[in-house]
Amino acid sequence: MNAAVKRLDVICIGRVAVDLYAQQIGSRLEDVASFAKYLGGSSGNVAFGTAIQGLKSAMLARVGDEHNGRFLRETLNRAGVDTEYLITDKSRLTALVMLGIKDQETFPLIFYRDNCADMALTPDDISEEYIASSRALAVTGTHLSHANTRAAVLKALEYARRHGLRTALDIDYRPVLWGLTSLGDGETRFIESGPVTSQLQEVLHLFDLVVGTEEEFHIAGGSTDTLTALKNVRNATKATLVCKRGPMGCVVLEGDIPDSWDQVPLQQGVRVEVLNVLGAGDAFMSGLLRGWLNDEGWEQACRYANACGALVVSRHGCAPAMPTKVELDDYLQRAESVPRPDVDERLNHLHRVTSRRQQWPELCIFAFDHRKQLADLARETGRDEACIPQLKLLLLAAAEAAAQEAGLDQRSGILADGTYGQRALNAITGKGWWIGRPIELPSSRPLRLEHGNIGSQLIDWPLEHVVKCLVFYHPDDPAALRAEQDALLLEVWQACNKSGHELLLEVILPENGPDKDERHYHTMLEHFYQLGIKPDWWKLPPLSSGQLAADHPPLSSAKIRGAAGS
Repeated sequence: MNAAVKRLDVICIGRVAVDLYAQQIGSRLEDVASFAKYLGGSSGNVAFGTAIQGLKSAMLARVGDEHNGRFLRETLNRAGVDTEYLITDKSRLTALVMLGIKDQETFPLIFYRDNCADMALTPDDISEEYIASSRALAVTGTHLSHANTRAAVLKALEYARRHGLRTALDIDYRPVLWGLTSLGDGETRFIESGPVTSQLQEVLHLFDLVVGTEEEFHIAGGSTDTLTALKNVRNATKATLVCKRGPMGCVVLEGDIPDSWDQVPLQQGVRVEVLNVLGAGDAFMSGLLRGWLNDEGWEQACRYANACGALVVSRHGCAPAMPTKVELDDYLQRAESVPRPDVDERLNHLHRVTSRRQQWPELCIFAFDHRKQLADLARETGRDEACIPQLKLLLLAAAEAAAQEAGLDQRSGILADGTYGQRALNAITGKGWWIGRPIELPSSRPLRLEHGNIGSQLIDWPLEHVVKCLVFYHPDDPAALRAEQDALLLEVWQACNKSGHELLLEVILPENGPDKDERHYHTMLEHFYQLGIKPDWWKLPPLSSGQLAADHPPLSSAKIRGAAGS
């Protein structure tokens, strides 16, 4: 296939798994009480990372025919990864990894990979036509450790060479996955092994680019002296070698290996506060592939790579911590004025708004989150409040029927409460609808939350549920009232940032306020932005939204919804 018509930039072949990351930082893995679930596996992370860096990437692997397999497929799809050859294996389960963060140097992890789906890849899974549709093939080293996956990789490499693809290897050395440690020792990153070195050196000549840490080049080169190891690797391949040197950065070696590091230009790293080193290499590889495949030169490719890796080590998880193209480009344009990108407010906000689970260009929302009004109506008419949950189910059924009749696929939403509408929320969750849930105590001023501490509430909420908070506010309120409401709104905003939930802020001028001048909304929005509160959604009375957006540029990253009659 001619390069000019190739539809993919890179096909990633290797591990794809579910990562279960411990949420209690500092705990032994034995003591961890809860985990966050993320996309994982080195190749899965690279497919995800290159996609959000703007490349047309694909994942070639197997996942189980179960919930975790579907989770990986959906996560990759949302990022824009092609999953045509992410094969569903009906006989095996998706791989799992449990990971902890004990301190800055201790990261316990356990691989659950016995007879797992991604290690069942065979040569029969490799399509020559599919390989030929890409400009590059990126392989991670674990798939060279077993006979069937190795045969599959070699077949893919054969097709890649036949059709002129660029080929890249991330050595990705995990001794436990080569059978060199006990099953529970996933943390050990290096053990010398002649057989592993031999198996790697047998295939190095098939690659145009080889990437690894110093320890990974030690195993590939058969020496614990890095320069000696690199020379041994050079004897096996003419590939460009990129050696990662931790916080210092990386080096690019295209020809002979020198006798001293002083003879090799160092591509400087980025200074950050390290939280979690796991996954940094996959982020590095994603940035490097962006620069390499776009022919931007090694200096720029390494700038992308070093920045991607640095940002990931400062965050929880790997794939969800990877920067998007918008985020990375913004940082690199301001790099000299951003000494610590991990604590840069603008960068962290860009990460939040450019990595949302779903974009909603248009929505038709049916609001039936009323609580006090329905409870009052029930009492006035002599009805039992216990009837209200059934009413909410009927309202949901009506909304679903209306959405289907109007053809509102991926454009439908509801506002419903957990007080009377929990059954309705359970019924609609997972169906692709936008779902907002109120947290305020109805009619409260100053603002109060209906069910107490917001952080405690969000632990139980599905991530797709949007936190909706209504506040009665006037810029001329007494200073003490404004300060009290501001403090609670900041708490809600910070909790949403921590949990990953989106926030919808509804602002209404109080009935008993001094006046209802529409211009106050401009003042209030500016005030909230100055506080650092940047909701994902605004719910406002009918206003000139175009003027609002012009006056408040941050609104370009939020959605404005009129709320008349809701």
